Amino acid sequence: MGQKKVAVILSGCGVYDGSEVHEVSAVMVHLSREGAQAVLFAPNVPQKHVVNHATGQPMEKEERNVLAESARIGRGNVKDLDLLKVQDLDALIIPGGFGVAKNLCSWASEGKDCSVSEGVEGAIRAFHAAGKPLGLCCIAPVLAAKILPGCEVTVGHDAECETWPYAQTAQALKEMGCKHVNRSVGEIHVDPKHKLVTTSAFMCNAPVHEIHDGIGKMVHEVLRMA
Repeated sequence: MGQKKVAVILSGCGVYDGSEVHEVSAVMVHLSREGAQAVLFAPNVPQKHVVNHATGQPMEKEERNVLAESARIGRGNVKDLDLLKVQDLDALIIPGGFGVAKNLCSWASEGKDCSVSEGVEGAIRAFHAAGKPLGLCCIAPVLAAKILPGCEVTVGHDAECETWPYAQTAQALKEMGCKHVNRSVGEIHVDPKHKLVTTSAFMCNAPVHEIHDGIGKMVHEVLRMA
């Protein structure tokens, strides 16, 4: 078998308005370690807004492009999502970050009533139809919940506490008809029917190495299924 090629869809650069940089880095490191090639994509669209990451506040007059910002993480090697061809790829991974909830779908403003951008929905449906695995971490499992009814995912735990500040997301996923399974930050959940692998990543207040390890398990299982 040749080298496996894995599409990685980014949503910008930076946790508050784009992809979570540590999560993307973890995905890239683990794909590389397992001998797979990451092929980065991002939608060529304006960001919903730009956030000053030092203050956490929106920058009202600033405008940025999701593809251009994603290229910061990819060292310039990021393709327009419109160019993605499922037949050339073995799997799809989408890291988290608020950009998923703002630029890839409207979860941040509409919650369970959100819509998913056409290009992202098309990619997920195409990989699913082709029987190719999907790996989603952090907030990204909401995309599967919206597109693949009845799927099983984890975003961590469903009881909010200091360790799990975003646990209400799990309840919203259940209300969307999705089965949520509680998992710790170092664990994954596998939905074999949908060939879907999820892990909580920064949905948990955990040390970065634990998040890195959980993403590693996700990457390993996605490649095993590919």
